[in-house]
Amino acid sequence: MTVLVSILSSTVVVAVSLLYATIGEIFSQRAGIMNLGLEGIMLMGCCTGYMTDVATHNLGLSLLVAATVGIVIGVVYAFLTVTLKADQTVCGLAMLTFGTGLSGFIGKNVTSVAANHAFQNIAIPGLSKIPVIGEVFFNQNIMVYAMYIIVPLAMYYIYRTRYGLLLRSLGENPGALDATGYNVFAMRYGYVMFGCMMTTIAGAYLSLAYTNLWNENMVNGKGWIAAALVIFGSWNPVTAVWGAVLFGGVSVLANYFQLLLPQVPSQFMTMLPYILTILVLIITTGNFRKKHVDMPAALTVPYDRENR
Repeated sequence: MTVLVSILSSTVVVAVSLLYATIGEIFSQRAGIMNLGLEGIMLMGCCTGYMTDVATHNLGLSLLVAATVGIVIGVVYAFLTVTLKADQTVCGLAMLTFGTGLSGFIGKNVTSVAANHAFQNIAIPGLSKIPVIGEVFFNQNIMVYAMYIIVPLAMYYIYRTRYGLLLRSLGENPGALDATGYNVFAMRYGYVMFGCMMTTIAGAYLSLAYTNLWNENMVNGKGWIAAALVIFGSWNPVTAVWGAVLFGGVSVLANYFQLLLPQVPSQFMTMLPYILTILVLIITTGNFRKKHVDMPAALTVPYDRENR
């Protein structure tokens, strides 16, 4: 039972590290802008958040700095893809390369330096005493608890509010939205900035709550998995949660398998979450499916007011 609780609790922790970036990217893609640079942006959040924590020992300020970095990156990315109408795939890969290189450069002085200051688990009185469930869900850090609120809020915003309707219209038919008087460009800027901010917060979560250290390239592919979860979840936050739990569980079990099966190369165990990512994308988006994924119609399509 102790091992089961440990596996499930670790699965929640890993899933949350994916969900911050996934939900941010869901909003961005719902607005019609795809960002494949999540890995590099997460690394920037990891690095800047951890550097601030080492210098100040203030976790709130560390998160604020990481979020601000995400907003700045979002402005740059929106300028490229919304204003200049550059190819979103190329810009995303450029952001990946930029974030990976810059984070490695500015973070070299804190590589493997212990901050000795991180988000600690907080047991919720009463709920944490529930067998299994309490230890798994109600003995976590505050960033995990925040995700319990963010997911239902995201669902309510997208599917139950007027602003959510406008967001879905932005990704489906921005020309019609523009014709009714809404500023398509400003709205896309806002959602891209929000998506990048959530992604840097996901990175800060990794260095401030998950590992409590900074190493170059420590995101280790989680940005790509988060991007895959957007498609897996059909641009729906709740469905993305199940995908994050699935990938998180496989990642945790891979670590246990290394202990149980030491004769199997550790590199193979590390590959398991990414193999699962490929298989899930094939199953959920393959041409053999009778019902295809309903992606936003205007996703990756630059909006030109003159051609509406």
